[in-house]
Amino acid sequence: MFGRKKDQAPAQQITPASPDQFARSKDPQTAKGVPTPSRKAQEEARKRPLVPNDRAAAKVAARDARRVEQARMRRALDTGEERFLPARDKGPQKRYARDYVDARFSLGEFVMFAALAIVLLTVLIPVRNADGSSNNSQLIVFGIFWAMVAFVAVDVLLMSRKLKRLMAAKFGSVDSGVIWYGAMRSMQFRRLRLPKPLVSRGEWPT
Repeated sequence: MFGRKKDQAPAQQITPASPDQFARSKDPQTAKGVPTPSRKAQEEARKRPLVPNDRAAAKVAARDARRVEQARMRRALDTGEERFLPARDKGPQKRYARDYVDARFSLGEFVMFAALAIVLLTVLIPVRNADGSSNNSQLIVFGIFWAMVAFVAVDVLLMSRKLKRLMAAKFGSVDSGVIWYGAMRSMQFRRLRLPKPLVSRGEWPT
């Protein structure tokens, strides 16, 4: 009657866990019964930085990556490989414009040489004759040069209009800047063009 009830269990003594036990409970490798870490946690644990923390090593890695990319770009400028071309040369429309310009004969190819000849002639031709009269030879040379510039402008205009018409028929529309891209290429000497020409003269794109 006055004794302790049978269903009343004695109070259990609770002892605080030590820091070592707490640390072991968080380690998935310690003992059985501990939940296995998730797949995501395991993948994150296996990850390693691609670039080392050392700044010097990071600079070397970045420099090597730039060299590889530049080598690929130079090779693409020779072979026309689309994947590694610079952004300004990428795209089927720019490829078509390059092939069209490279297939034709353009007066603009020789403007650079004409300008160089003008500079040399202005140095070699005297301003005045031996008798002191004005020498009109320089005026004639400049007149020929400006006449050539006018012919080049007309040639580029006609070429641009035809290129635009052909590209509109092939692609449905012409991207912004493509006609200007072709016009500037037509004014470069053929052997100095980049990307290098992949078609011969008269080999028109289809």
